[in-house]
Amino acid sequence: MRSAQTPSGLRRFRSKELENKRGDGHGERKDFERIYDYDVYNDLGDPDDDEDKARPVLGGSKEHPYPRRCRTGRPRTEKDPLSETRSSSLYVPRDETFSEVKSQEGVGFLQSIIPRLVKVITDGTDEVLKFETPAIIERDKFSWLRDEEFSRQTLAGINPYAIQLVTVYGPPESAITVEMIEEEIGGLMTVEEALKQKRLFMLDYHDLFLPFVHKVRELEGTTLYGSCTIFFLTNGGTLRPLAIELTRPASPTKPQWKQVFAPCWDATGAWLWKLAKAHVGAHDSGYHELLTHWLRTHCCVEPYIIAANRQLSAMHPIYRLLHPHFRYTMEINSLARRYLISAAGIIESSFSPRKYSMEISSVFYDQFWRFDMEALPADLIRRGMAVEDPTAEHGLRLTIEDYPFANDGLLIWSAIRQWVQDYVSHYYPDSSYVLEDYELQEFWNDVRTKGHGDKKDEPWWPKMDSLENLIDILTTMMWVASAHHAAVNFGQYHYGGYFPNRPTIARTEMPVEDLQGEEFIKFLEKPEVALLRCFPSQIQATVVMAVLDVLSSHSPDEEYLGGEPELPWVHDPIIKAAYERFNGRLKEIEGIIDGRNRDPKLKNRFGPGMVSYEFMKPFSKPGVTGMGIPNSISI
Repeated sequence: MRSAQTPSGLRRFRSKELENKRGDGHGERKDFERIYDYDVYNDLGDPDDDEDKARPVLGGSKEHPYPRRCRTGRPRTEKDPLSETRSSSLYVPRDETFSEVKSQEGVGFLQSIIPRLVKVITDGTDEVLKFETPAIIERDKFSWLRDEEFSRQTLAGINPYAIQLVTVYGPPESAITVEMIEEEIGGLMTVEEALKQKRLFMLDYHDLFLPFVHKVRELEGTTLYGSCTIFFLTNGGTLRPLAIELTRPASPTKPQWKQVFAPCWDATGAWLWKLAKAHVGAHDSGYHELLTHWLRTHCCVEPYIIAANRQLSAMHPIYRLLHPHFRYTMEINSLARRYLISAAGIIESSFSPRKYSMEISSVFYDQFWRFDMEALPADLIRRGMAVEDPTAEHGLRLTIEDYPFANDGLLIWSAIRQWVQDYVSHYYPDSSYVLEDYELQEFWNDVRTKGHGDKKDEPWWPKMDSLENLIDILTTMMWVASAHHAAVNFGQYHYGGYFPNRPTIARTEMPVEDLQGEEFIKFLEKPEVALLRCFPSQIQATVVMAVLDVLSSHSPDEEYLGGEPELPWVHDPIIKAAYERFNGRLKEIEGIIDGRNRDPKLKNRFGPGMVSYEFMKPFSKPGVTGMGIPNSISI
């Protein structure tokens, strides 16, 4: 029941329960507790073990703004009074812990497999590590080499959130000139005409990465550039890469270096193009894992979970609606802080930004993250990938008609929104009911001012003042926790399990940075060796492959979007009927997606050896399937 409906006698107990769950902000939390409190990300480093493992605190400062995590209250480190000590286990409220099945899959894997991998590879033992063949290589072992697949994956791969429309061209700082683009287009049209027809698109990893280039280059075994890749939309509806610009900014000892690479028909240019694509692939992998995946789903959703448990009682209808979408997320996030995103963890060991990975995610959060832009329609419009059109399905007209992620994602978005509208309208007949629900108001206030406190004064936060806004807010939260996460997570092994297709790190600089240097001579003698040396090392590739295998897997007890209803919904005929409509629509969407994957006209999802786009299919069997949308971020 809504908070305003609570009888006065029960209201006191309801309030007391929430007060207990909020805690008092003191002391180290114990495993048996159910306390939900906020803290900054001050536990990623380990300065007491090694000064090189010191990391800045993320959150609570203008320098490094960040969402909040669940407070654990552990003692501070000796060498950094702002940082929290590491421990063998991390507190999460007991209601958030994994089921037994998930615990065996998640904790057991991370605690045992990584040390075993390192031992097998470094010791050269006879133990065999067996993996299923990733779909990208099983279907077509040469697809990773081809430009058309490189382009297709920006629309139908595991990072479909980065591609954006080019709206103006001719920035003076860019080395990709108008003449270069027109030459690559082959005289089909001028750049001005291409812009007017919305035919130019880009992956822009220039401004975000450029400030970190020199810092990263000081580290052993890695390098970094700022990059920008330009694509042209062909008449067939597919993208063709035109040019890649790589930039190294000026330093006290060296001038700026930048160069443009394009598809070539001579040996030197062709091999340089392959190397440039490898660097962009590493940039895209880092952007995907750190920002599209970790930050925008795992990290930004945790404050919603904490706020819901602090301010909404268990009997509140909005708590019941959101609860399935919050299960297990805090537990998997605690594991990520321990093994994946921590100092010298898997991300820092195997992805290009290395020890600066989490700082980059803070920069992105500061400059780009907005709650109102996390809704799928708003995200597509912001990137120029869609425009509002009341006559089009879902009220949007896509800039690229065959954009598998957007095409299928909008079906799921609309289904979620209809379910939320049916559910919410049952409990809130009009906006006045939203305004008078004090628990709901405090929940939204907690999200904005505490969970995302570094952005509390931003003007773009929606107001919790109408039925329409409530529906939009809840739909966005549920979309991010379910379909957004599924779109960027469960295909990771399909595409990233074969590292030449998606290298997570570029270890060597482009050989043409120094035409007199030894690397350029080696490149001329054996270009394939230069490419292999640029790719991840054996141990990096194997560790990432093993991790992606687990992250891409569905557990046997997975709870899927539109699957089994929550018990309270079964006993309310109106809610039960609405949920059955939701379930039926999702099953219908599965059929639509299957039909699209068999349509020869849709060249970004149908073709010889091509991996079909199934990430938005709601249901799946256990294992690595490349489909299925769980309710929550549970892996």
